[in-house]
Amino acid sequence: MRDGYMRSDPRFGAWQQGVRNDPADSDPDRRPWLGLIADLVGQGVEVRRARVVSEPVSDYIRFEHHLTDPTVAAGEQVRWLPRRLASGLALPGNDFWLFDGGTVVFHHFSGDGELAVDDEEFTDDPVTVKLCAEAFAAVWSLAVPHADYRLA
Repeated sequence: MRDGYMRSDPRFGAWQQGVRNDPADSDPDRRPWLGLIADLVGQGVEVRRARVVSEPVSDYIRFEHHLTDPTVAAGEQVRWLPRRLASGLALPGNDFWLFDGGTVVFHHFSGDGELAVDDEEFTDDPVTVKLCAEAFAAVWSLAVPHADYRLA
């Protein structure tokens, strides 16, 4: 839900310098996430990600969008929701992953987008899990599939 994350990432720096279509972007050995997604999806697990973004998008979101094609090819479903369409939604205050409808992992970031010292918070509190599940479902229903989203 942020417009920039870990801008210190060397891949982001290279992207800012014009590096595009680096073979490493699609290589599961160099981007382990791709292999993990392919393995999970191969086992029948559905992996969905929704990104809430300001428009016009930041350079970092352009970078994320550039790196999303390989994750979609690996099996992750990704949708984009312009922030202006999220005003009526109740959203948790932090990015999160919801696992099997029963566990939430929140990610905490500092003001400059770097991971905070206490970067992960796990909860299975039913009220919090329900809030996150409902928020994700609301975002997902409004968001645009990656293949159809055009950067503004």
